[in-house]
Order: sequence, then structure tokens, then C-alpha cells
Amino acid sequence: MSPSPSPLTTHVLNTALGVPGSNMTLRLYQQQPLTTVWHRITTGTTNGEGRCPGLITQEQFKPGVYKLHFETGQYWATMGQTSFYPFVEIVFTISDPGQRYHVPLLVSRFSYSTYRGS
Repeated sequence: MSPSPSPLTTHVLNTALGVPGSNMTLRLYQQQPLTTVWHRITTGTTNGEGRCPGLITQEQFKPGVYKLHFETGQYWATMGQTSFYPFVEIVFTISDPGQRYHVPLLVSRFSYSTYRGS
């Protein structure tokens, strides 16, 4: 029996080159209720498709504030380029952990964007 898919997914697209953002380090955090302290849930690296499977289990996925931290400066440096953004953090609220959430990062050396997918 295969494990259930993560209720939270992400992928990185290098919009400057039109390719997946592979081999980018990222970390997932959840903000502790009643504080501003962030608890790291996992660290991962995007695969050849720019995806990082298995971010969080359904059991771990609770309502709250989360952030995805992407090491964009390090990513560009591995290609011999500089980046205006040393990292990108996407902070978002989960109110219904029964839903599936997709939080992609579209990135170039001087810009980035994101949206909530499904």
C-alpha cells in the first residue's frame, strides 16, 4: 500500500529559462499558535520536475499559519548567476486541512510570483 499523498504540494518553475526549478532547497514551517515562533516540519530539495513530494502528512497537517522557505540565491549561484532575492518565503493560512493545497513558486533572478492552486 503506497503512502497517501501530501495534502500540501509545491513546485518551482524557473520562468527565466522556462524549465522546472530543480535542485532547490526548501523548508516547510508552521507558526506555533499564540506565538511568533516557527517550527520546522521538513527540509527538502526539488526534483527534476521542480517538485518536492512528501512535504507533510495528513496527520501533521493542522489549521494554522505555514511558510515555505525557498533558497533561491543558492539555486541561482549553482548556475553561476546572482539573484536579487537570497531566499523567498511564502506565508499562508490553512483553515481547512481536509482540502488539498498547491503553492507554486515562479521565479527568475529579479522577480517571483505565487498563487494558491489545487
